[in-house]
Amino acid sequence: MTIRPAHDGDWPSLLAMLKPVFSAGETYAVDRDLDDDAIRTFWMMDAHEVFVAERDGQVLGTYYLMPNRHGGGAHVANCGYVTAAAAQGQGIASAMCRHSLDRARQRGFRAMQFNHVVSTNRGAVALWQKLGFDIVGILPGAFHHPVHGYVDAFVMFQTL
Repeated sequence: MTIRPAHDGDWPSLLAMLKPVFSAGETYAVDRDLDDDAIRTFWMMDAHEVFVAERDGQVLGTYYLMPNRHGGGAHVANCGYVTAAAAQGQGIASAMCRHSLDRARQRGFRAMQFNHVVSTNRGAVALWQKLGFDIVGILPGAFHHPVHGYVDAFVMFQTL
């Protein structure tokens, strides 16, 4: 598997991954009814350094890296990750997270923070913890899950 910067030719594969995840509304705090242009505007925004994970020319996952905040908080990175449904359970998210931690260090970030990890996304929570992130805050009822109703969201953090 290779992880590399995304390019325009990747967009159809990225949209095919992102659209069902956003539409499901179970893991990202974004509007569920975003059209294709709005999804592209969000994922490919100038502040995001976007990567893809691919094997044999097939895009299996994507992530973005950005400063979590501006000014005095600009030394803390933030990321978002999506793995293609058909590639889940193959270590793609783990590889992307490791890559993002390395890339964040290369860019001079001193920490990485995930602002809104949905508590019902147990696989992601367990993976982030396995990769060194701690839950440093619980936001009670902060995410409106389409199946489970109002659930907690976690703030997760790792010093780099």
